[in-house]
Amino acid sequence: MTIMEKAGPEQTGATGTAPLLEVRDLHVEFHTRDGVAKAVNGVNYSVNAGETLAVLGESGSGKSVTAQAVMGILDMPPGRIPKGEIFFRGQDMLKMSAEERRKIRGQKIAMIFQDALSALNPVLSVGYQLGEMFRVHQGLSKKDAKAKAIELMDRVRIPAAKERVGDYPHQFSGGMRQRIMIAMAMALEPDLIIADEPTTALDVTVQAQVMELLAELQREMHMGLILITHDLGVVADVADKIAVMYAGRIVETAPVHEIYKAPAHPYTKGLLDSIPRLDQKGQELYAIKGLPPNLLRIPSGCAFNPRCPMAQDVCRTDVPPLAAVSDTRASACHFWKETLDG
Repeated sequence: MTIMEKAGPEQTGATGTAPLLEVRDLHVEFHTRDGVAKAVNGVNYSVNAGETLAVLGESGSGKSVTAQAVMGILDMPPGRIPKGEIFFRGQDMLKMSAEERRKIRGQKIAMIFQDALSALNPVLSVGYQLGEMFRVHQGLSKKDAKAKAIELMDRVRIPAAKERVGDYPHQFSGGMRQRIMIAMAMALEPDLIIADEPTTALDVTVQAQVMELLAELQREMHMGLILITHDLGVVADVADKIAVMYAGRIVETAPVHEIYKAPAHPYTKGLLDSIPRLDQKGQELYAIKGLPPNLLRIPSGCAFNPRCPMAQDVCRTDVPPLAAVSDTRASACHFWKETLDG
């Protein structure tokens, strides 16, 4: 049994408590006119209370689709979950009724979307949208819900919250809109937050402020946090562990400091090498050659083999299992030892 495999929902971790969220052998596919796109192919990961898991990978790797499956917001059809389990506090959410899932969504698990301007309703004030959480879920009056909305805006450090509660999304900057999305996710104090590319399209300074705010609120509320991103640089100071995804599979998982010190998969190494560094000023920035695979036609063997500088014949025929590299990390590579040593 690898470190990623679990025997059952009753199992406990090293801390003596069961994971807050545990995804097991999850598969998601989309039926299209051209065929079946296998977006998620056997994903396993877990998150504990107060812990931050960063899920990394290029666009199309399956990061957001996995999160949507957890939230129960996949479009089905064309989406379909043919196999897998998603345990939240020991209960398999895939076996719950739609009504049971709705009670968890928002109150127990919340999501921060990457495009705040699209996620927010343009014809309703931000105060109304924030207050709706309290009106619908807690039955508060409009006056009390507005007061809660102002309190939330203050909490995420939006200046002059009392004066701006009636403003509309387009009247806020990108960074402020993202803070409103964070406030909306935090409104009912959920146990777990999924942040899907929360710093996309923001400048570097605002990115740092948003990530600092998320980390601070997480510590304050002792929530689990799943941070979805394609940027290894964003997660260095906030994540506890990292799961790297490629073509719908997790190809490496490890504590954050171990991955930065020495990656055990060529894809992770490529992502790390592509981060701009101050000591390489004037040099050409590294880029992984080629493009991610078409999910309708995933290559045989290791899906990364057409782009991998270490690929050999076995990589083109045999799918490498996600196997233990140490007690705390795993890699899905036939040549993880050589990668780790390199």
